[in-house]
Amino acid sequence: MPLLPKGFADLVFLDPPYNRNAEFGGTRFSKRAVDEYSTWLGKALDTLLPTLKPTGTVYICGDWFTSASIFVAASARLYVRNRITWEREKGRGAKSNWKNASEDIWFCTKSGEYTFNVDAVKLRRKVIAPYRDRGGEPRDWSEGADGNFRDTHPSNLWTDITVPFWSMPENTDHPTQKSEKLLAKLILASTDADDVVFDPFLGSGTTAVVARKLGRHYVGIDCVEEFALLTEKRLSLCAEDPSIQGYVGRVFWERNTLQTGKRAVRHLSKGYEQSGIRPAALNG
Repeated sequence: MPLLPKGFADLVFLDPPYNRNAEFGGTRFSKRAVDEYSTWLGKALDTLLPTLKPTGTVYICGDWFTSASIFVAASARLYVRNRITWEREKGRGAKSNWKNASEDIWFCTKSGEYTFNVDAVKLRRKVIAPYRDRGGEPRDWSEGADGNFRDTHPSNLWTDITVPFWSMPENTDHPTQKSEKLLAKLILASTDADDVVFDPFLGSGTTAVVARKLGRHYVGIDCVEEFALLTEKRLSLCAEDPSIQGYVGRVFWERNTLQTGKRAVRHLSKGYEQSGIRPAALNG
């Protein structure tokens, strides 16, 4: 960290080893007592936070056990704004406990002044109860041949994230890879074009890849050379395929609703124009 300039990052994304036994490219990380892990994470934050601008944002990833330490370490140094819980549908079953099928992302800022682009991270949902006004027009939703949809404000409970699997172009052999859609939400919400995103636990490179696709600058660090090379390969492919699965028409879609996504966007855009709501532009 002393080699990096002070206050260069608009967003710091932290996906450190969780407080459990794990191995990453030959580097082992052992589970620790809660207090010991909290101290370790606090020291990591003390080292990293000087790179953040006064108006910057920090997101810290963890599971249910690690989150206790995240709150302790983060609340002593940052403004803790929220905790996002996202469904990780690949969770393993357990015979004597509840299946772990979610993870947390803690939303923190360095000060009371920070970026949050709520309109950039709307979620397009299928309309279950299609209310209409007295004239029969859709009420805050749009109808089309492919279905009825409404753009909703983002919440802190995410059920639309798919963990990368073998048939997805973004999938790698990294054991804890985050999806591009997940990073896209965080980057779009908390940065503007040409801002700098910093990930000191870069892993498979998803943060850098998504930052590049969305027109942000990026800095990434990883202690495993194999993962750094993997990141470079993924970055080289961005020009060929800048798409982000689940993000079409500058809006995020619920899982399993994009089979006819491009047709749906065209129908919805027409409906929004008629209703006076600004339509989303179709990517690509």
